[in-house]
Amino acid sequence: MTSAEKTKSEPLIDLQRLVVSVRRRRRMWVATALLGLIAGGLVAMLLPSPPTAVAQILVIHPDDSPTDSGTLMRTDVAVLETTKTAGEALKKLNSTQAPEEFLKDYEGLGLTNNVLQLTVKGKTKDEALARAQAISDAFIAEYIGRNQAAAAAQQKALLDQRNQAQNELTPIEASIVTEEAKGRNANPAQLERLYSRRAELTSKISDYDGRAQEAGIGTPKVAAGTQIVDAPRILPRSLLKTLATDAGIGFALGLLAGLGLAAVTSVVKDRPVLRREISQHLGASVIAQLPKPPRFLRRSRAVTRRQRVAVTLVRAVRQEGGSVSLLDLGARQVTAALAVDMAGELAEKGPVSLVDDLPKTNLRELAGEGPIQVLDRGDAPMAARERRIGVGSIEPGTAWTDLEFLGQETILVVRTGHANTEWLHTVARQLADRRIPIIGVVVVDPDPRDHTDGTLWDGLHTALRGRAVPERTAPLERREPRPVVKPVEMFPREKKTARRHPTPYKRADDNADAPTKRFSPVSPDNAEAL
Repeated sequence: MTSAEKTKSEPLIDLQRLVVSVRRRRRMWVATALLGLIAGGLVAMLLPSPPTAVAQILVIHPDDSPTDSGTLMRTDVAVLETTKTAGEALKKLNSTQAPEEFLKDYEGLGLTNNVLQLTVKGKTKDEALARAQAISDAFIAEYIGRNQAAAAAQQKALLDQRNQAQNELTPIEASIVTEEAKGRNANPAQLERLYSRRAELTSKISDYDGRAQEAGIGTPKVAAGTQIVDAPRILPRSLLKTLATDAGIGFALGLLAGLGLAAVTSVVKDRPVLRREISQHLGASVIAQLPKPPRFLRRSRAVTRRQRVAVTLVRAVRQEGGSVSLLDLGARQVTAALAVDMAGELAEKGPVSLVDDLPKTNLRELAGEGPIQVLDRGDAPMAARERRIGVGSIEPGTAWTDLEFLGQETILVVRTGHANTEWLHTVARQLADRRIPIIGVVVVDPDPRDHTDGTLWDGLHTALRGRAVPERTAPLERREPRPVVKPVEMFPREKKTARRHPTPYKRADDNADAPTKRFSPVSPDNAEAL
């Protein structure tokens, strides 16, 4: 798969990287959550809620039925929260407050199909009680008046129908009298129709009279039953409960804000946090990792891990005399201590010196009194069998031309999430321009749950498997190092037309460790031919 295809297949947002980035920024969202918790507690203590009065009203509906789903009560709540009811209550209170503003201080809630609960806020307890009483009286008066007006309108409609029927009955009576006056000449069929119509109209008039009388009485059941069943009272307020509620709300809001801010900053800043990303952007494999150095506890365990990594790095560098550099990117103290540990391991085999070019550190104090020499950059030439470890930095502002004087090859010590992707690319390009091969990367403070592969398979010129190793068949005390192989240059200085020479005989196991012929190491004999 080509690099372009890999780029196309990568998702827009890597969820694994996003989760790891948010988890690494736990200080941010924990701090915002604690700030929200404290802010909620302060609001509960310094800005207490105003006194609240509550009352319950029993509402009798003329058209109530067991199958009602609460529609009538929702209508009553909507009427309660109108400017008309609020205005009537303000008149009872002799208040000049606007009804629209007054609506913000109370609310209604239907507990059942016939019980309405009213909650009112006030500046003082007496004001809250007076407001609750005034709103309850205004609502009851409006409700009863509305039902009585409906009953009066119904009575008037019935009386109008009765009068219409009476007016229609008068000519019927006159026709009957006229037809009976004819005596024997009267039409029996006509009389029968007139008698039937008179009886029908008489029945309607009687029915309309009865219904009009009932409607005139009004709705006494509604008027008598609609009343305040629970007088206005002040709700008890618990400071502890209010404090816990406000603090919990503040904690939840602060936590959500912190998580959102951490997610946004992790996407915007684009700082690699996974082993896979660091190795890809630097163009070198991750060969070791170290946790974040503790401040107080478990220092001995951290020292043991660091010394173990130092032994690994000593095995990774070349066995004969030469120079290697440790370049720091965000883990200055770890880099300095790691260099001292490596120098201590190499001091057992021969002379070793440290070149101190790392700002804000004191390698002499860390090295102490012993066989390890601490030199400044360019102090003394290197002896034949001397091993030299240069310690420098690749932070922004680095003098790139000075890195080649610290070591012929380098090991990068990178703290996870310290530098962005662009800077990692800059480091890789500058080291390639200086022709300083990267042996590997030591990741500091990685995510404990990061199990991504930090090994590159397409860079054998810098990978450990492309470097010379001792003969496996020789005994440990008699092993002789192989001749130094020159790594394949990524950017050859100039292309030369090489003459063809007879290829010397090579053993079959010279490139046994190479996975493919394309990335096999080049021996010094035919390096010029390449």
